[in-house]
Amino acid sequence: MYILGSAGPTVDVWSLRPLIQLFNRVFLWLTAFLVSTTSFFCQQHPQGNAATQDLSSPYLLGLGIADITGPVVQTNMMGYADRQQTDTGLHMRQRSRAWIIADASEPTSRVVFINADIGMGDTGIRRSIIAALADEFPGLYTHANVALVATHSHSGVGGYLENLLPHITSLGYVKQTADAIVEGTVRAVRRAHHTLAPGVLRVGNTTILEANINRSPSAYLANPPEERGRYEYDQNKEMTLLRFDDVEGTARGFLSFFAVHGTSLYGNNTLISGDNKGMAAYLYESMVEPDSMPGNNTFVAGFAQSEVGDTSPNTLGAVCESPGKAWDGEPCDFAHSTCGNRTQDCRGRGPGFRISDFESNRIIAQRQADGAQTIMNGDLSTVGGPVTWVHTYMNMTFRTFELPDGTVGQTCPAALGYSFAGGTSDGPGAFDFTQGHNSSDSQNPFWELVKGAITPPPPQEQVDCHYPKPILLDTGYAHTPYEWSPNTVDVQMLRVGNFVMLIMSGELTTMAGRRLREAVRAELISTGVLGEDAYVVIAGPANTYAHYVTTREEYAVQRYEGASTVFGPYTLDAYIDKYTDLVPFLAVGALEAPPSDPAPPDLTDQLISMQKPVVQDNPPFRKHFGDVVTDVDAKVPYRVGDKVTARFVGANPRNNLRLEGTFLTVERSDGEEWIVVRSDSHPSTTYQWLQTNTAFGTSVVDITW
Repeated sequence: MYILGSAGPTVDVWSLRPLIQLFNRVFLWLTAFLVSTTSFFCQQHPQGNAATQDLSSPYLLGLGIADITGPVVQTNMMGYADRQQTDTGLHMRQRSRAWIIADASEPTSRVVFINADIGMGDTGIRRSIIAALADEFPGLYTHANVALVATHSHSGVGGYLENLLPHITSLGYVKQTADAIVEGTVRAVRRAHHTLAPGVLRVGNTTILEANINRSPSAYLANPPEERGRYEYDQNKEMTLLRFDDVEGTARGFLSFFAVHGTSLYGNNTLISGDNKGMAAYLYESMVEPDSMPGNNTFVAGFAQSEVGDTSPNTLGAVCESPGKAWDGEPCDFAHSTCGNRTQDCRGRGPGFRISDFESNRIIAQRQADGAQTIMNGDLSTVGGPVTWVHTYMNMTFRTFELPDGTVGQTCPAALGYSFAGGTSDGPGAFDFTQGHNSSDSQNPFWELVKGAITPPPPQEQVDCHYPKPILLDTGYAHTPYEWSPNTVDVQMLRVGNFVMLIMSGELTTMAGRRLREAVRAELISTGVLGEDAYVVIAGPANTYAHYVTTREEYAVQRYEGASTVFGPYTLDAYIDKYTDLVPFLAVGALEAPPSDPAPPDLTDQLISMQKPVVQDNPPFRKHFGDVVTDVDAKVPYRVGDKVTARFVGANPRNNLRLEGTFLTVERSDGEEWIVVRSDSHPSTTYQWLQTNTAFGTSVVDITW
């Protein structure tokens, strides 16, 4: 969701590629032999061992985790696009987690899945990550076999996307954020690379209730009744999980897929966090390795995003918060998510809203962690078969293609509708915009004047292409000072045996995801690439952020998701057409790469940043950084559940991000020495920074645990 609201050059190694590939194969074959014939001390995990595996493992598996937290103060946060949501501290660090799967018989045949605690994937970030990996591991990791998937947290550090639209609230590009994501993600992949060892993959699924709802049910109801009748819920309640075992059957980690928006923490939160997906990973990893500090664990738990478009973690529904009004406490208007014809008071409520949105975040995270544990402890099917992948770029500007009924569909240059500015019940918009507006008449003539000053007036062919969406921001035609939105998207699939991951640039709604997944699975089976045991999952938003993807029926309703389907009503059909066309390239022996449109342009040299640097950063007179300002009251008895707070002389954390480190430690004495028991990555601690004098650069830090 994105709501309008109040590297250096790559080394040329192609001439050495045959020699490098041979070396890598020999090295990894030797590694596989040594690992499979040597005894290692393995940590026993709570979920236990699977049945002992055949030592002739079909895969080499590597898992890694690393810190990607950017500046936690004085920087706009990514997700709600609210200029007022500037970060003031830290709830939990953002992390990238990486999984490498290589064919043991052909080790250079490998895929990399990166799950990052960020809002969405980005072309520039991914380009920099792959350039760094290509430099360090020539010939192994490329744009084709590396997927950068976001957990879609709306509480991460902003300013890292390459296009202009998100820069409006972040005051341009924030290089420090981007650098932290790239550095940490490369470190996570490096760690995964260096832990490659023979292993077995298993897959299973379970139903998780009360962890998501559909926030746009009126749009969902526009889909054909017979289609809706095939499903019990208007949300996908299934979690699919890929378990990573060593050759002894001990779990090393997992990668799960479940659809729920990263909006448990509201838009008024200013503490950086991984939201419910990051919290779920922490809960599971700390359960498996309770004595490890967050980020130092070897077991890697992945909670990836899926067809997230119309999901919400605010499972108690949208309610009017309008004190003094007749509708206060009533459900929001069903069709428009308004209260008294305004969006601002319509708020989704999470399961712990009477306590706090942080409690809601914990509950939704725990339900995902519990679902993952159910699968890990259950009967799973072994995954077997080759490792293949396919990737291409698709330019969506007036792209034409044949629909199944023989007619022609066409996508459009990017544009956002009026309902985009209405926001959602997870994060309402501003002014007088509302959802569900598909009239060609403006909601307010004033905005007809304003929008022409922001982006170019849409030409008639653009208006016709996007119909019935009334265009608010014609971003596909806005090129000054650089591209406002991408018009070219990544289309990517990763195959591991009978398990296929559809890597999606956009946020698919529930029904859009069902149609895409079913179409690809049917094509996999009908072409003989896979059999009836095929598993197909969706992961995104990934690689390049392309906003939303609805069905044509949902698009016509023009709720937030339809208005944010930036490439027009045939967007989903275009993706289905392309993904199904690429299925043959997942077959064994499909050596040729598919045809591709040109890659998106590199905008690095054009990016503008208006974030002010740290000019002054000093302790007060006769004070030192870290001095205690307000100590803990030692006379007060503290009990389990009580909060303890202390204030210190602070320094601006933008001067040192402390990647792989911490801004705080909570220590306990065992009588002989002090032992660190908590860091700034534990959800029981918070780090809050406050500047006390701008001219002198003084500040304080409040630590709560």
